[in-house]
Amino acid sequence: MQTILVAVHLILAIGLIGLVLIQHGKGADAGAAFGSGASSTVFGSQGSGSFLTRATAVLATLFFVTSLALAYFAMQGTEQPSLMGSDAVPITQEVPVPVSEVPATPEMPAESAGGSEIPVVPEQ
Repeated sequence: MQTILVAVHLILAIGLIGLVLIQHGKGADAGAAFGSGASSTVFGSQGSGSFLTRATAVLATLFFVTSLALAYFAMQGTEQPSLMGSDAVPITQEVPVPVSEVPATPEMPAESAGGSEIPVVPEQ
């Protein structure tokens, strides 16, 4: 659905750019008033102004609707963190104890399986 919406959004954007570039500015009406053939245009005696203006308005409205729909779909894909922190899991971290603070116990073997001796921690 999102891919189709992005494609429609892109087509609307290109169409909107094209319609804006085709439209005449306010200064183009002065030349038409002196008989430059405005009455024999395809869009009627008023020229193409009202048709292009309406088409631009429709495309702009559709462009904004697809923009809002894409923003809605983008928000659905992300999970927003809670502001209150009720879902937060407390982080516990084990703090390593220095070797000098580990008490020596009699059940510690004197030799490991590899044949080397384990250093004995002196009692304090």
